Amino acid sequence: MTETKDLDRFISSWKEEEGGTKTAFIALKQHLEQNRDVTVFFKARPAISYSLRARRNGQEKELFVMVDVIDDDPDNRWLSVCFYKEMITDPDGLGDLVPGGLLGEDGYCFDIEPGDTGMVEYVMNRIDEAYRTAA
Repeated sequence: MTETKDLDRFISSWKEEEGGTKTAFIALKQHLEQNRDVTVFFKARPAISYSLRARRNGQEKELFVMVDVIDDDPDNRWLSVCFYKEMITDPDGLGDLVPGGLLGEDGYCFDIEPGDTGMVEYVMNRIDEAYRTAA
């Protein structure tokens, strides 16, 4: 479940650029929403980021994944998807370790540049892993 009014407004106002960042964002959103026991919150910080924050019902932590649309250049947006360090593995070493960078805790962030469909799939697998760990 998401805060649909603001999120829908954001998505509809986002013009698709080359590379499919908007398409990747929508795919990640839909992937998160396929689990009935997940609540997805939307947080808008224009000119900085637009975030989806997913939390599994009953989990102790505030979230299990944060999907950020980096908005420092609205004509060239990209995605950064972050997880708590202890909730996922990074078997291919594609993430960046961010000490204290996820709500004050260590995390892994995965940047998805326009057109990087392989990274979208890799991140979806990390989302599934974090979802299972959040139980």
